[in-house]
Amino acid sequence: MRRRRPSLEREAALWREGRGVVAGLDEAGRGPLAGPVVAAAVVFPPGMKPIRGLDDSKRLTPSARTRLAAAVRARALAVGVGAASVREIDHLNIRVATILAMRRALARLAVPPMHVLVDGLPLPELGWPHEAIIDGDARCHSIAAASVIAKTVRDLLMQRLAARHPRYEWHDNKGYGTPEHLVALYMHGPCAHHRLSFEPVVQLVMI
Repeated sequence: MRRRRPSLEREAALWREGRGVVAGLDEAGRGPLAGPVVAAAVVFPPGMKPIRGLDDSKRLTPSARTRLAAAVRARALAVGVGAASVREIDHLNIRVATILAMRRALARLAVPPMHVLVDGLPLPELGWPHEAIIDGDARCHSIAAASVIAKTVRDLLMQRLAARHPRYEWHDNKGYGTPEHLVALYMHGPCAHHRLSFEPVVQLVMI
């Protein structure tokens, strides 16, 4: 059977309830060994039609993500992007740093949301009225849009860092713990953009 793409059903229900400013919220980069965690918030205008081809960013090719990110920015009422640095990740832990990036993304929206739809589990520390949706980036249109924006922004940041630190091959692995990245870590040790609180980076620091 053909897989269903993320829909606007939840947003439409909230629009009918009078909550016209609904933000989808998602992050990219919780798992890598290097680089920031990036969050994005996207608000679509009430009554809009779905963006053709929009999906969970993990299911899209890089070229499709770039094309869809442009479409999201063109169609959205507002887009906000926030990040938490490697230093903040190591100091706070990845969960707290991710929520910090999400709060920054919401704060940078040109219009404050009345309700937030977020991928995953409830986040009491978020500070905004929200609804958590498991697999939201595959089920909810505005969350999928946020996942695409967050992923494309983070990938661009990692491409720029890769030009300064080519030995780790971040242009391909985006900071994730691929075999090539692990070998480079073992041979050269971590740099300033590695998460020193993450395994196996922490093991190398202890050697």
